[in-house]
Amino acid sequence: MRTIEVRRSIAAPPDQVWAILTNAPVLAGNGLGILRIQGDIAPDAQIRLWTEASPKRAFTLTVTGFDPPREMVWTGGMPLGLFRGVRRFTLTPTAAGCDFHMREDFTGPLAPLICRAMPDLNPGFRQFAEGLARIAEG
Repeated sequence: MRTIEVRRSIAAPPDQVWAILTNAPVLAGNGLGILRIQGDIAPDAQIRLWTEASPKRAFTLTVTGFDPPREMVWTGGMPLGLFRGVRRFTLTPTAAGCDFHMREDFTGPLAPLICRAMPDLNPGFRQFAEGLARIAEG
């Protein structure tokens, strides 16, 4: 298994950050590392996502967890569980706004091979968290 994660304090309440996380047009093209999203970000919805890290490849994801304004989960991968990515977005209220945590776990029999071929996703995770804070904080 390989895990990538980022944490960021955001000076905005969780419901305000949640509104951004579930708004596909706002997520795309605003410096978050996402070029385009097709579909609505809603419970059990399927979305297609293009990223700066892999602009020619669309990732098909399913919104498998949706607990506003606390947690959302996107799941994607290969058939038969050969490779699976589970990205979890968590918002925790604080006195100053909220703590944002984004974590992705890559699992499955092909994970070691595929993860070796993947680019370093840490800069993209940091870019997403910083961009989310910039938008939410105005």
